[in-house]
Amino acid sequence: MKNIAVIGAGTMGNGIAHTFAQFDYKVQLIDVSQASLDKGIATITKNLDRMVAKESITEAQKQQTLKNISTYTSLEEGVEYAGLVVEAATENVDLKLKIFRDLDKFCPDDTILASNTSSISITQIASVTSRPGMVIGMHFMNPVPIMKLVEIIKGYSTTEETFKIVEDLSKKLNKVPVEVNDYPGFVANRILMPMINEAIETLYNGVAGVKEIDTVMKLGMAHPMGPLALADFIGLDVCLSILKVMYEGFKNPKYAPCPLLVNMVMAGKLGAKSGEGFYDYSQNRKAEDVSKMFSK
Repeated sequence: MKNIAVIGAGTMGNGIAHTFAQFDYKVQLIDVSQASLDKGIATITKNLDRMVAKESITEAQKQQTLKNISTYTSLEEGVEYAGLVVEAATENVDLKLKIFRDLDKFCPDDTILASNTSSISITQIASVTSRPGMVIGMHFMNPVPIMKLVEIIKGYSTTEETFKIVEDLSKKLNKVPVEVNDYPGFVANRILMPMINEAIETLYNGVAGVKEIDTVMKLGMAHPMGPLALADFIGLDVCLSILKVMYEGFKNPKYAPCPLLVNMVMAGKLGAKSGEGFYDYSQNRKAEDVSKMFSK
């Protein structure tokens, strides 16, 4: 398995493409937007430059990594020879189902179809294909080239053979694969998102300010990043989407999104990617300047 198709050139997609290409897999990076593809390649190049500067890779390795990636705006052309497809499109169930219906039509019969979804049911995704045993979750963490964990999610029909292939492949990427069963939020987000939501509730209820909440969690719980800064990094729209999936899946009020989070997403305050969330990123790309909305 040397040809890997990655769908979506955004933060997760370009990180996944970078990682496979760095380990000398041939990567077909696919997106409907040429501008998104160009931006994705620019991001990969910048991240590789950073690795060269730190002497973790050589200039020759950087060039080979970039050479291993080809870009496509046509899904059918991009997946023609893929042994594995990793879908990393927007966390929207209708979009993912459409993509997997198309993948089932366009991919060779022996292609494994994986989703990088962080919360949507793999069983549901697999149900729209004629190969449910070859559909699996491959949930990378952000930033993909750095983070070691890959949650491997087995749908109801995922075969042991498919799981084993994906587990072994993850190890070849120098990742640590963890087997997870198919329930809303899996493990990472089932635990993480309620914590982030509770931090937002704590702010919403006026218990403490943005920096104070994050400082307590960093210094008191030894977290490398406070939950509000982390929410900004993930994207508040993504956090909201995951919480909605878990709330719908479990019908448990503990997963209900905080009204403040809902309002911020409706207002377009999505975190670092929009320039403002709990912190203001207009002058500083780090989560240091609290948004005026929450400044005293």
